Amino acid sequence: MKAPAPRRTATVGTLVRTAALAVLTAIAIAGVSAGVSAGPAMADDGDVTWTVRTASNGFGADRSSFSYDVNPGGQIKDAMVVANRSKTPLTLTVYAADGFTTDTGQLDLLTKDKKSVGIGVWVHAGRDSVTVQPGKTAQVPFTVSVPDNATPGDYVGGVLTSLTQADQAEGINVDRRLGIRVKLRVSGELKPNLSVEDFDVDYSGTFNPFGTGDATITYTIHNTGNAMLSTQQAVSVSGPFGWLRTDASKLASPPELLPGESWKVKVPVHGVTPAVDLAATVTLTPLITDASGSTSALKPTQTTAHGWAVPWTLSLLVIVVIAAIVWAIFRTRRNRVRRKLREDERVREAVEQALRDQEAQAR
Repeated sequence: MKAPAPRRTATVGTLVRTAALAVLTAIAIAGVSAGVSAGPAMADDGDVTWTVRTASNGFGADRSSFSYDVNPGGQIKDAMVVANRSKTPLTLTVYAADGFTTDTGQLDLLTKDKKSVGIGVWVHAGRDSVTVQPGKTAQVPFTVSVPDNATPGDYVGGVLTSLTQADQAEGINVDRRLGIRVKLRVSGELKPNLSVEDFDVDYSGTFNPFGTGDATITYTIHNTGNAMLSTQQAVSVSGPFGWLRTDASKLASPPELLPGESWKVKVPVHGVTPAVDLAATVTLTPLITDASGSTSALKPTQTTAHGWAVPWTLSLLVIVVIAAIVWAIFRTRRNRVRRKLREDERVREAVEQALRDQEAQAR
């Protein structure tokens, strides 16, 4: 998990140096980000190093994170173990915070100055800070107290240890955080649901009148239910009546979304025939994980949007051909009329000449 933005105590001129330090001091929360393996998490910054892990108790040993099923009004007691790998005593702030999905698809936790409404409020550490001697460990107990009126569904956050250090040279404070994820499912009716919003289809053709083009499908996946969900997605584009269907390449799965969260998706589909009216179809298969860690697929949902894919080059070619045919027909008819008029004129002149000849002979 990345560290929160450092708290600035310098001028705007330190922005670049601040960003660099934030990257250098970034740390992960065990079990939160995809790049963190199961087991203890470590924060290492030269002389200051510490780790956190779950305590071994009735909930199990060597857990990668905290996970509970609790009834509204229920209470859970557990603990986190902090180990000081440094050569000097280490004092850390302890607190809980709500989780959220970042723009990069990783699960992060709110900083202490941000307001939590779930895990960050319901999880209470037994102490606000912990001091650990060099080479020693300390257990930090905490209690999860779920309100009686808690809405059923999934909640995610974490229990954090934090160390704020001043960088005199840079004139800033750097907040290093290390913690463990807490996933809580409040008992009651689970209503998992994903919806597709802001669905749009855009087509880009080619100058080749008989060639295919590319469609760009954009939409937003919105978790409108009360369960944490991941999903498998598939996209296809077709013409009227489902003709000339083209499937998008295999799509990467979006991140697991917390209830209420959204994720924007942009899918290129190549080799699409410009069939004037394009129908883009998105199929989402929600995946839900139970308390044991088993993942199940739910009933897929389909959403369709339409867009225009006019083959302008081919249309222009067709117009030119039709115009040529119409001109040819018109010219043929005009020539036929002219020939008929000339023939009628010739016949009329021949008749008039014959009459004149007859009159001359009668005299």
